[in-house]
Amino acid sequence: MILGSSITTQRDFMPIITLTSDWGLKDHYIGAVKGSILSRIPQAVIVDITHSIPSFNSEQAAFVLKNAWPHFPKGTIHVLAVNTEESDKHPHTAIEYEGHFFIGPDTGVFSLLFEKTPKKIVEVQVPQDTPFFTFSTRDRFVKVAAHLAEGGKLEDLGIMRSKILQKILLNPVVDHHIIKGHVMYIDSYENVITNITEPVFNEIRNERKFFIQFRTYEIRKISRSYQDVPSGELLALFDSNRYLEIAINQGNAAGLLGLDYKDMVRVEFV
Repeated sequence: MILGSSITTQRDFMPIITLTSDWGLKDHYIGAVKGSILSRIPQAVIVDITHSIPSFNSEQAAFVLKNAWPHFPKGTIHVLAVNTEESDKHPHTAIEYEGHFFIGPDTGVFSLLFEKTPKKIVEVQVPQDTPFFTFSTRDRFVKVAAHLAEGGKLEDLGIMRSKILQKILLNPVVDHHIIKGHVMYIDSYENVITNITEPVFNEIRNERKFFIQFRTYEIRKISRSYQDVPSGELLALFDSNRYLEIAINQGNAAGLLGLDYKDMVRVEFV
């Protein structure tokens, strides 16, 4: 196979390619990338995970993609298009991890996606289609995706590496009586998702009473669903990914409570 060539042979499956970016919906970027993918891989299934990542925010991109990619079938190709300009410190990288492929800049974002170091990591050496370096997703990442969709080897894409750049998010501070966490994501409903997980909460709680504190507010119970409280009332629950979430039933918690990214949330046990 010639790297970057269009796929013209009949296939017995349709490759899945996901897109995660900070492009928004106003501009031509999404359309250009999808058009480029379909020109090379006409039978591709393109899935938009999100294009609403705050500009240049790799941590938010990692959170969204981390909670989405495990639900796709093995063989899926995930394109991560945030902070894509290449540099010596942040090379374009292709990774195979648990049967999935990931393409993007190694800004530390991959270390936030995976629980362990991937077995196969390649610093991409595929030439771009244009002399411009501001749209790497269209001009390089799509070529890499086409190569992988055709069944090409990851090793053929460039230089094998043994590790990825490490980026460490702040974990909750835990002792016998207190968990000090922070807001790590706010979804489109303005539900506030913290970095406090249900297993950590239950381990420290050990059947004790507790109160969750943030700003001037306090919550003393964990709900199972938003409808456990009347419309407009405050609640806390563990979401489907087992993170402690603060919400208002049919309301916008972040805006109404004045909570923002990285604000502290404290749980005290009594």
